[in-house]
Amino acid sequence: MSAALGHLLRDAGMGAEEAERKQHLFESAEQGLLSRNVECAMRCFVPGRIEVLGKHTDYAGGRSLLCAAERGMCVAAAPRRDSIVSIRDVVDGRSVEFELSPDAAVPPSGWTVYPLSVARRIVRNFGGELRGAEIALANDLPRASGMSSSSVLLIAVFAVLSHANRLEERPEYRSNIRNAEELAGYLACIENGRSFGTLAGDLGVGTFGGSEDHTAILCCRPGRLSQYSFCPVRAERTIQFPTDCAFVVAASGIRASKLKSAREQYNRISRAAEAVLAAWRSSSGENPATLAAAASSQDAPARMRKVLEPSSNHEFPAEVLLDRFSQFLIESEQIIPAAGDALERADLRAFGTLVDESQQAAERWLGNQIPETMQLARTARALGAFAASAFGAGFGGSVWALVSRAEAAKFCEEWKRSYEQLFPEAAATSQFLVTAPGPSLLSWSG
Repeated sequence: MSAALGHLLRDAGMGAEEAERKQHLFESAEQGLLSRNVECAMRCFVPGRIEVLGKHTDYAGGRSLLCAAERGMCVAAAPRRDSIVSIRDVVDGRSVEFELSPDAAVPPSGWTVYPLSVARRIVRNFGGELRGAEIALANDLPRASGMSSSSVLLIAVFAVLSHANRLEERPEYRSNIRNAEELAGYLACIENGRSFGTLAGDLGVGTFGGSEDHTAILCCRPGRLSQYSFCPVRAERTIQFPTDCAFVVAASGIRASKLKSAREQYNRISRAAEAVLAAWRSSSGENPATLAAAASSQDAPARMRKVLEPSSNHEFPAEVLLDRFSQFLIESEQIIPAAGDALERADLRAFGTLVDESQQAAERWLGNQIPETMQLARTARALGAFAASAFGAGFGGSVWALVSRAEAAKFCEEWKRSYEQLFPEAAATSQFLVTAPGPSLLSWSG
């Protein structure tokens, strides 16, 4: 079956070289099951994602421009007759085993937070007798790189347990989750702990994030960029990716782990957006659901700035709130629509200028960039990239560069060499890869 998966991946829109890589990963995952005397019954590919634009906009109801990457996680699984979930990563040897329980103990940190949070939430939301699963994973996605490796793991475990227990047939599932966009919203709520419709919230993983990652992984299309807005997830448009271009991604080697020191920094940016919205609600007497909704009328941004200037928020000085609002507004309401328009008319020069503005706004107002990611973006442009930007939560992570497909391999090597000279310590654990917009979540039974 693994050999046939290569053809299926190519048919789904993945490049031939990456499809061959995944075929080998599936073979490794299936062998991991066979070593436990388990016959594979379900396979899925869960891609990472590239946030082209949309820095910290999704949880505030804003826009993002997204695609799925061709790198990701290959999963081989089989249902069990009992309620035990056994997971093994065949690449690095990590493993965990636990019982499906509404009171499962979720550790404060570490990779097992994600599968345990999924399992606990499924039991609480769907109940009844639930079957566990044997799961083997093989992954070629850089970890803690901003390409959503943690959300990939969460979605992989959910996909297996949902299939093993036929959750889509449950009335509580059907009444709350009617399409891929709503499933992305629900999976984000597993991560951030919020309720989704009548599906009650739980602990989450400790981050106050949105559903951008989950939407890209479940909904994006090969060869295209997708523009979404959030809270709830809404598709706005798809844009043809330039067929003669590719993304080169530099994973900086500085881990952007939301489970370690960066988590509080990430959450602080989220809380600042909430504080802007709270100040507006208090002053205006209005009750918009999101920051995007609050800023939607023509005169709202100017009025909101007047509210924020004398703000006496105990956690955030007025200057911090004004900066947070400025970054959100320019990213979501100005740069992303204009950048999409530039791509639609194949104006890569204008697109690159707009992406530069996004990167500068993150450095100046969002404050989530580090020297390594800032320099990677600048170096990429100096080397001739049409556009380049850091992406993900920040405080580490990756930078994408849009380049000519014919020059991608050469560019990748030059970019890597430059980084090694500037940041030799970080470069020792960095990864540079070439990808195009690939298919979203794929799964096969049998």
